[in-house]
Amino acid sequence: MSALAPTLQAFFTDRLVRQRHASPNTIAAYRDALKLLVAFAAEHTAKTPSQLDIDDLDAVLIGKFLDHLQHERANSVTTRNARLAAIRSLFRFAALRHPEHAAVIERVLAIPPKRTERPLISYLTDTEIDSLLAAPDPTTRTGRRDHALLVTAIQTGLRVSELIGLRCRDVHLGSGAHVSCHGKGRKDRATPLTRDTVAVLQAWLDERNLQPDEPLFPTPRRTALSRDAIEHRLARYTARATIDCPTLQDKKITAHVLRHTAAMRLLHAGIDTSVIALWLGHENVETTQIYLHADLALKERAINRTTPPNTSPGRYQPPDTVLAFLDGL
Repeated sequence: MSALAPTLQAFFTDRLVRQRHASPNTIAAYRDALKLLVAFAAEHTAKTPSQLDIDDLDAVLIGKFLDHLQHERANSVTTRNARLAAIRSLFRFAALRHPEHAAVIERVLAIPPKRTERPLISYLTDTEIDSLLAAPDPTTRTGRRDHALLVTAIQTGLRVSELIGLRCRDVHLGSGAHVSCHGKGRKDRATPLTRDTVAVLQAWLDERNLQPDEPLFPTPRRTALSRDAIEHRLARYTARATIDCPTLQDKKITAHVLRHTAAMRLLHAGIDTSVIALWLGHENVETTQIYLHADLALKERAINRTTPPNTSPGRYQPPDTVLAFLDGL
């Protein structure tokens, strides 16, 4: 057996699971990246995946694989860089176990990530929020569930994985109402709830009479919603809300856009970015700066507070030399 197969297995079982105690999302992301790489390498080397060796995954093949992701699979640069990060993590682990492949590993680790453009974030205005919240059918249980989910997402800014993971025991609707979640990076945090959100969630819980360990927003079979299910229903409600609010037609609304919307509402309310970072569960406050860049109203207020320079419009033209001489007399 080649060195790659046992190294790949040990990378997941020993490094990710035992040493790093990686989250299921991290393991799934690394699994998908390396599965694509192994399949690509097997096709280009005419070997079965179990026959591949570390030397087969050299820098040239990795480069072709990254180009394949972008040009043939139409992956974004961000996705390409995420796949590369998984590959580099595997090769750093392989360097400790197989120093005889150090030259190949070193060249792979030297492959740089691509620089990406960071577009302005998209978020919903108050009018667009109202239209979206009115889209679910209140006469059906599914519509009432989805309305409660959308209200919670827009007010709390929880990630879609955090919304899916919410259990009924995580909702506290008494004094100091809040939801508790186990977020990204294994960070626990509590997010306050407004009175309107409390009323919506209380009505939903009273209707379903769910048990503490059951999902807060369950499927008809009382299991947790999937990420795809939430995105699918959000796309349906966006199309329905576009009829009454045409500005939604120019926006691609995802669950993460609802998270951005919560952050922008906090920013417009005058909340400091450091507090918003804690609210959203950002590990680095610099991540929250993207909302400052997207807030055009904030920039306009800054311009209005400044004194315009005392200059005349147009391009500077030096005075005629004769007139300058006469003016100087």
